[in-house]
Amino acid sequence: MKLFRHAFLVALGLLASVPAKAEDVVRLGNLKFAHYGAVSYMKEIGPKYGLKIEERVFAKGLDIQPAIIAGEIDIGASALEAAIAGRAGGVPIFAVAGFARGGARIVARPGLGITSIADLKGKKVGVTRGGPQELLLIAELRQHGLTWSDKPGKDVQVLYMVYPDLNQALAAGNLDVISQSEPYASQLLNRNLATEVIKPYDTPMGEPMRALVMSEKFYTEKPDVALRTLMAFVEATSAFIADPALAETYVRTSMFKGQISAEDFRDAMNNAAFTYDLTVDQVDTVTRMMQETGVGRMAKPPVAAEWVKVDLLEKAKASLKK
Repeated sequence: MKLFRHAFLVALGLLASVPAKAEDVVRLGNLKFAHYGAVSYMKEIGPKYGLKIEERVFAKGLDIQPAIIAGEIDIGASALEAAIAGRAGGVPIFAVAGFARGGARIVARPGLGITSIADLKGKKVGVTRGGPQELLLIAELRQHGLTWSDKPGKDVQVLYMVYPDLNQALAAGNLDVISQSEPYASQLLNRNLATEVIKPYDTPMGEPMRALVMSEKFYTEKPDVALRTLMAFVEATSAFIADPALAETYVRTSMFKGQISAEDFRDAMNNAAFTYDLTVDQVDTVTRMMQETGVGRMAKPPVAAEWVKVDLLEKAKASLKK
């Protein structure tokens, strides 16, 4: 009996001395928007799939792409427009999923009597370059026959700023109108610092899509890790869709650290939706509109079928029965 007990303790000691299998590290680039919450929530789901997801938050989607080129980011949340422009510019990325739709508003300073796109004539309009808000704005101006430039002399003068600065510039009276993302647009409305002009979804572009992009290197060299990453993403997104209270709590407390109210979040998500699907046709439509409007300044627009890779997404959905 003593011999058996000794052998058992030795075996137990040997097991304890064997290090646990390390989690695979996945470096995630993300942005601080309400509808980017499920992408951030992947961090919480990751360990279930043997992943340690390290999130890095960027000021705008275009900033993620140099980090991908430098090999610092494996997967990133991006406006579809920024992903298309990056791919056209040689950034080695694949679009592997969608993660949100909607999430934009055009709002005006109170008291200016701006209630339609036609009222933007003669006004200064702010927007962030390279995101869906820019393409949505340009599509609306075109649809209403208005000209635009970042210099004076056209119907509308467009000024480019990063997302947080747009709110400050509008509140300070330096801009008349902004094309803004959520929840920043809802924050202005709820504080009576802006009035809504339009949710700009009535052009051929429709609601803007956001894309989850993956470096080609990560996709081709670590297919197993890439698949498990997509499984974590699908589960995180499904959890947010099924449980809006979970989404609200996580976004408000973990992402925004209490900086947005429950009203801000709910109003923002009434103008946006979590998803995981993305199609070649959607990417083709946005690529064509970018080419027509000059947004992204692409010398050679990328062909969607060559870089939209949703095979891992479909495998993840099938595995999770989604």
